[in-house]
Amino acid sequence: MRRHNCGEHPEIRDYGCEPFIFNINHATNMNENFRTTLWTGRDMQLTLMSIPVCGDIGVEMHQDVDQFIRVESGRATVYMGNCRNDLREIGCVDGNYAILIPAGTWHNIVNTGNRPLKLYSLYAPPQHPFGTLHRTKADAEHDEH
Repeated sequence: MRRHNCGEHPEIRDYGCEPFIFNINHATNMNENFRTTLWTGRDMQLTLMSIPVCGDIGVEMHQDVDQFIRVESGRATVYMGNCRNDLREIGCVDGNYAILIPAGTWHNIVNTGNRPLKLYSLYAPPQHPFGTLHRTKADAEHDEH
């Protein structure tokens, strides 16, 4: 079996369906891009995100995709609901919080801290094309349209 990067400095790229062992806390905190896919499998995808101070993910909903988000560092407010314009479920989170978002749920995460919000997200099934890298939110919005 081929050995993969078990250390604290994985090359930030999409490892596809290859087995991969790495320090997720370090990789997440080192990521400077709005969104970086780190692993895209057949049934699941891992992305790293860095949300700037006062920035947000943007109101979104994944019709057929369940999502798990874990905040590694920073502070944020989470908004969720069944309607784009009525996000009533509100929670404040910081490092070590997890957010579970069922398919079909509208949501947004807003950085309310004084440093970039670092998180990772698991999508099941994958949400973004293999190798997706968005340096900024504007890049992500451009690709989605």
